[in-house]
Amino acid sequence: MSTPSTIGTWVMETHLPVVFKIKNSPGIFDPGNDDLLEFGSHGANTRRMVVIDRTICQYYLHEIMAFFQAKQVECHIVAIDATEDDKNLESLLVVLREMEKFGILRRDEPLIAVGGGVLLDIAGMAAGMYRRGVPYIRVPTTLVGLVDASVGAKTGINFESRRNRLGSYYPPIAAYLDKAFLRTLAPLEITSGLGEILKMAVVKDYDLFCLLEAFGPELIETRFIGCEVADEVINRAVRGMKDELQENLWEKNLERMVDFGHSFSPIIEMRSINDAGQVALTHGQAVSLDVLFSCVISHQRGLLSWADLVRVGRTQQRLQLPTSHALFREPLVILEALKDTMKHRNGAQNLPMPKAIGVSQFLNDLEFAEIKAAAAGLEELNAVLTGSPA
Repeated sequence: MSTPSTIGTWVMETHLPVVFKIKNSPGIFDPGNDDLLEFGSHGANTRRMVVIDRTICQYYLHEIMAFFQAKQVECHIVAIDATEDDKNLESLLVVLREMEKFGILRRDEPLIAVGGGVLLDIAGMAAGMYRRGVPYIRVPTTLVGLVDASVGAKTGINFESRRNRLGSYYPPIAAYLDKAFLRTLAPLEITSGLGEILKMAVVKDYDLFCLLEAFGPELIETRFIGCEVADEVINRAVRGMKDELQENLWEKNLERMVDFGHSFSPIIEMRSINDAGQVALTHGQAVSLDVLFSCVISHQRGLLSWADLVRVGRTQQRLQLPTSHALFREPLVILEALKDTMKHRNGAQNLPMPKAIGVSQFLNDLEFAEIKAAAAGLEELNAVLTGSPA
């Protein structure tokens, strides 16, 4: 008979190295470019399954099919709707069922995901779930996808009107960045992506901020094609994200500078989409409003100067990003958003807060009175930005 001294206790300890490539790859679907087939099987009977955002098929489907035909690769294309409303369990199941029908091999046939952040999150989650994980490759086609979704390990879908409430950490084996996709984006998609870039600039990269301040309108007008600083802006944004995430990819440390712009915005973004009485916000717009609201809090705390606060606001205007929204005039909604974020941060606020453009610290003692004051302060700032009386 076993006794407590002979039952035993074991500790399993192991380490999983994570390495994945993020590479600028111009002409990713040019038959002369071999990057996309760098991983997985080659030769006779080579196959790939491609999940693509349905809205971009009109621009790139023929090019994608011609690429795989030229490479003599059997290609199974799955087009899905990939708006924020489609980021749900139903879309996830569509991809999983197609993977089962295709009979994707567990190691040699990496799934290829082509689309914006929503599509990449859905496809990545499906890859992580199917047979407990098959490799996948990200090919972002939006600015947000290029500078944000391409870099991290997170996948996810929305659930119960909450953004990315279900998900996992499952990094790709590679992310290939081709800014040529940006030429077919609507201006709103460009400005939304600039909201994510602005986040990184304000929180940790003064030089990047100066580039946005000086060249923002040109970046929008040219869609990053032909603008002399386009590559530098994208590269600085990607490198900044990579540097912040690399040592904390699994979020063991919940103090994360990349959470700047994501403290108040997730609840507000989803509410703006689901409430017909509100002006709907894109993800990048919601992030930029969060950025400016946080800057107001920092200024009212005596950290960020008035000059820097106005500078951030005017740069947002130049980037065609909103500086005001009805939900950021509702202190109780903002408090609700903060409380929900605190659950995600294990009960702590961990609020990234700029004390100068490009220099930040964390706060953990924000009170409701400050939220009310900041909501009023944001409107006062907007009166200055618009030249209207306060």
